[in-house]
Formats: sequence, C-alpha cells, structure tokens
Amino acid sequence: MKQVFINLPVIDIERSMHFYLELGFTLNPLFTDEHQKCVMWSDAIYVMLQSQQFSNAYLNKKFTDPKLYSSASHTLPVESIEKVNEMVEHGLKAGGVEPVAALDEGFMYLRTIEDVDGYAWGIMHLDIDKFKILKQK
Repeated sequence: MKQVFINLPVIDIERSMHFYLELGFTLNPLFTDEHQKCVMWSDAIYVMLQSQQFSNAYLNKKFTDPKLYSSASHTLPVESIEKVNEMVEHGLKAGGVEPVAALDEGFMYLRTIEDVDGYAWGIMHLDIDKFKILKQK
C-alpha cells in the first residue's frame, strides 16, 4: 500500500493533536510517543505532529513560522458541503483560524483552515460530475 506521512513541527504537541482530532483525524498509537503524535486521515494519509526539537534533530535547519510565511498546504476532500462546514467549525472551536472566505465555484466548495501553528488545510467538496461537464465545454 502506498502511504503519505506529512511531518509537521509544532509548538505544543497536545494542543495540535486536539485540533486534528476535532477535525476528524484519528490517533494512531503505533507511531505516537512523547516526541510526536501520529494522527490519521485515512489508511494512506498520516500526519506526524512532532516537537520542533525532535523534528529538527537530523535536519538542523531554522524553522519558518507558517503564521507569517507561506508554506505547503494540503487539501482534504470530503463527501459533502455540509461535511466541509462541519469540519471547519470544529477546527475553529479547537483553535484554528479561517484566513479567507469560503470559495464556491459550483463544482467545488472549499474552505481553508489554519491549525494552531498556522499550517493551512483546504477542506473541499468536489462534485466530479459537474467538473467533468465543465471541462468538456
């Protein structure tokens, strides 16, 4: 099976973990210890919330603050607009920030939320049938 592990250096592991659990991720205890918490979106997508000290142990680089500087963002597709709204509202209650207004393009509905450290996540519903029709025109 192909899998993706996204490593995010965070300031407060417990606070970050709470945010992701509220979004709908689940904790994976196999890859969790005092230096990192593994939260799963699916069997293929894992987010490793790592203390900055642990994350930098082998890279030895300076961190940029994702609240101040642009960095990679990730998008999670979900089954409905209602699910998009539900996830973002849960994330906001857990300390996240919605930096821009929702985007509704008819075939795609997207809301962006930043986690407690400033990492951006798009929560998206894509109506693939509407998208295919649009692409045929």
